[in-house]
Amino acid sequence: MHETIETGKRTLQIHDCGLGEYRQILQLQHELMQNRRRNEIPNTVLITEHPAVITLGARQSLNKLLVSREELKENNIEVVEIRRGGGATAHNPGQLVFYPIMHLQQLDLGISEYIRELEAIGIELLKELGLDSSGRKGLPGLWIDKKKIASIGVRISKFVTYHGMAINIHNDLSIFDFIKPCGLENIEMTSVLKETGKQHSINHAKERLSQMLLRHFS
Repeated sequence: MHETIETGKRTLQIHDCGLGEYRQILQLQHELMQNRRRNEIPNTVLITEHPAVITLGARQSLNKLLVSREELKENNIEVVEIRRGGGATAHNPGQLVFYPIMHLQQLDLGISEYIRELEAIGIELLKELGLDSSGRKGLPGLWIDKKKIASIGVRISKFVTYHGMAINIHNDLSIFDFIKPCGLENIEMTSVLKETGKQHSINHAKERLSQMLLRHFS
């Protein structure tokens, strides 16, 4: 999927990266972020899934692994240290991840407004998949009662965003047993499959997400 929509001065490009190795997608984000800062490309969103990986954020106190890195390696789970906000989180196939590379000043958005936009898109997508979710004050991401279904971790450099949001569709949730998600105690992670019993395809979710991104950001 490669989609470009232009409305007035606002263009949004969406790239479907398929199943993308985390480090490669991270490198692509950095390249696109530099290009966006120089105004060489329009606002861009990468949509992807990742092979099993645990990422550690910039706040060391929130990076809580519950097993050794050797044990993670034995389970074929990569560990990558990155510079986004938040603490440890996990990605694996069946989780829908999207990374907006956007110039907030040109969108006339502040950081908190931008995060609320991401949450609104996630709430809308989950609603279409049969779930009512909501944000929680001071805890970026989406929740169903006390269970977390989506995580947000962003970084902004000279008004340009990177990193983004991960929504659990039908991924193996046991990967979260190896961490304290975002450093929080006693958090149960859930997914669309676990909550509804329905196996929604990632491709369908990607198509709906793309339409929502275009509506919110172009």
